[in-house]
Amino acid sequence: MRGPLAWPPVPVMTTRRADFDELVLDAAEELERRLGHELGLELAVEEVPPSDPAPWEHGVALGRLFPAERALPARLVVYRRPITQRAADRTELAGIVYEVMAEQVARMLGRDPDDLA
Repeated sequence: MRGPLAWPPVPVMTTRRADFDELVLDAAEELERRLGHELGLELAVEEVPPSDPAPWEHGVALGRLFPAERALPARLVVYRRPITQRAADRTELAGIVYEVMAEQVARMLGRDPDDLA
């Protein structure tokens, strides 16, 4: 017999990229719950950060916040590969994703990142 081992609706068929995207959405929902309102920004996931880091960034960026400009809302970009390389398992990966996003959102709101932890 030939064919896939698991049909598309089965969780086995989710890709690592889709799984990471779900973790980002889950972290956004948790941040909104803790803040009591919507984040008011766009979320994006990119594979790796650009090769020209900002002057204030030291080492490899795990996430970056782009402020709102004119009619465009603020945008939070999370970089998948640097984060996944730092995690040993899915639980640790979810924690790192949340920490990165909480740090960027706190910066946007002018708050201490520990307030969102």
